[in-house]
Amino acid sequence: MTSTTDQVGDFADLAATTLLRFATAGSVDDGKSTLVGRLLHDSKSVLTDQLEAVERVSASRGQDAPDLALLTDGLRAEREQGITIDVAYRYFATARRRFILADTPGHVQYTRNMVTGASTADLAVVLVDARNGVIEQTRRHAAVAALLRVPHVVLAVNKMDLVGYEESVFAKIAEEFTAYASDLGVPEITAIPISALAGDNVVEPSAHMDWYGGPTVLEHLETVPVSHDLTACPARFPVQYVIRPQTAEHPDYRGYAGQIASGVLRVGEAVTVLPSGRTSVIAGIDALGESVDIAWAPQSVTVRLADDIDISRGDLIAPSANPPATTQNVIATVCHVADQPLSVGARVLLKHTTRTVKAIVKEIPSRLTLDDLSQHPDPGQLVANDIGRVVVRTAEPLALDAYADSRRTGSFLLIDPADGTTLAAGMAGESFASQARTTVQADEEGWDF
Repeated sequence: MTSTTDQVGDFADLAATTLLRFATAGSVDDGKSTLVGRLLHDSKSVLTDQLEAVERVSASRGQDAPDLALLTDGLRAEREQGITIDVAYRYFATARRRFILADTPGHVQYTRNMVTGASTADLAVVLVDARNGVIEQTRRHAAVAALLRVPHVVLAVNKMDLVGYEESVFAKIAEEFTAYASDLGVPEITAIPISALAGDNVVEPSAHMDWYGGPTVLEHLETVPVSHDLTACPARFPVQYVIRPQTAEHPDYRGYAGQIASGVLRVGEAVTVLPSGRTSVIAGIDALGESVDIAWAPQSVTVRLADDIDISRGDLIAPSANPPATTQNVIATVCHVADQPLSVGARVLLKHTTRTVKAIVKEIPSRLTLDDLSQHPDPGQLVANDIGRVVVRTAEPLALDAYADSRRTGSFLLIDPADGTTLAAGMAGESFASQARTTVQADEEGWDF
């Protein structure tokens, strides 16, 4: 029987391991859910009752072996159709690292779900069917990963067993994808040949591909460098709630509650409240019922200021030495995720951190063409799954960072004010990390992809 001391030691060891958030993406039937199921199964991260349930369903379908895709396809429609519809999140751990996995859909109409899954990811696994190679949906997923500044991309060339484990097939696909993703500015690309169904190079090295000397998928996930140092960025504190108990014990208490999006806050630090521009000094910080002198991202705290300032939900507290600029003209790249088009002149709501303001789409200067990374100027509107540049005029100033500087405070949503539908996910400032080499040209006003 495991002792309490041993259990405490185990939890301490687990807490000491790093966390990797990663998302899987790929076209329909490329084997994403099978890969995730194989990863969970072979890393011993599946509970016995879960595996037994999958075995029963697989047997009822006349399958000889468990269909590991059922470990992630949880919706009834997903299981009936054999596809992924919604983002499926899974949490698992090995001795070396903890993981939060987002298994995203492959159908074109569900590309919007990849935006959700990859928005917080440190790594994206893009699957390609070795028989089909790089297709439009592969390019779309690479573009989304690049736009969302996912720092690591893994190209998993799946179903190598169906092409005789030929090195030349893998090499051709890896070369084409790497060239495309590099043009988009993806900083690191790792290509791995796998067979999710057979388990080749997923957790254990393949006995059929001795020509490949790189890591397995799990080995790469366990060893890829991950940095979650949000404290290196300038401090940003979006106010979520104003606390005024007005009780006999706390008659004058006024605190501003929220989660620190980035950076470090210190008692005694001079701060500016945006968008008003009023300044004050941090008089106190309360965390978990205790007063502290310092707090850092992503802690949830209550900040008290030395001066009584009119502050409400949606305001941003930042160091006076390094505040973000405020603007009413938001220039950004958006991934359009709604069924209804986004047109010039559309009246929308723009949600940025805890602040929501009215806005109008003033321009749509360009839409990205995925085939050659060229831009289609002045498309007039964006439809579902389009990626394009927009200019949005807001009714009130926003304290918006560039997305390249902060994924938290440089992102926003465009929302339909009539029914609350999310229309587009936006990234402020420049779009891709670098421009494509030859096909993309900036226009006279500086718009570029």
